[in-house]
Amino acid sequence: MKKALIFQGGWQGHEPAEVADILAGVLKNEEFDVKITDTLETLEQDDLTVYDLIVPNWTQDTISKEQLKPLMAAVAAGTGLAGLHGGMGDSFRMAVDYQFMVGGQWVAHPGDDLIHYNVKILDSDHPLTEGMKDFPVVSEQYYMHVDPAINVHATTRFPNEEGPYATNREVDMPVVWTKKWGQGKIYYCSLGHVAEIVRMPEVIKLMNRGMVWASR
Repeated sequence: MKKALIFQGGWQGHEPAEVADILAGVLKNEEFDVKITDTLETLEQDDLTVYDLIVPNWTQDTISKEQLKPLMAAVAAGTGLAGLHGGMGDSFRMAVDYQFMVGGQWVAHPGDDLIHYNVKILDSDHPLTEGMKDFPVVSEQYYMHVDPAINVHATTRFPNEEGPYATNREVDMPVVWTKKWGQGKIYYCSLGHVAEIVRMPEVIKLMNRGMVWASR
């Protein structure tokens, strides 16, 4: 049986405990043995290399070098890393090495919550998005700074709201991406502001496939 670690916490507006339970349920349905922790000290105390998958679900806050170093080493050695929204894409704003591993960092969500936008599936024959069609979302629309080395599987179009940024050209912002970090696979989905969005059938499907794909 594969083993997964979910560490949840940080800013409570993203409902980290509830989202962690949803993701744990998805993994248990895939026959993972799942451990959920609400302390970053677990990253220091556990042998992270025993996990086939680690799911960060920790918005903002800070991480110590003693906690980050074993996390990055485990991923480089083959442990998968998968997560969503701010729980993985806005976890530790001062930890640029973590952002380098993830492949991007949240910087804005123009118009805040309740923005109507579309998610465009780029490769419907890829195992992560096979058979999926474009779909609408009413939530935060994440504007990310991203690593040009990522592989993009879904996008959303900006601008969608008025603001100084809108004087620039239209851009297709990555929503779902993958990359490698050493021997480990990285999966990220920018959807999932609150548990209600995570429960959307499309988001559940993306996270199910993404977590399974990223696992060792």
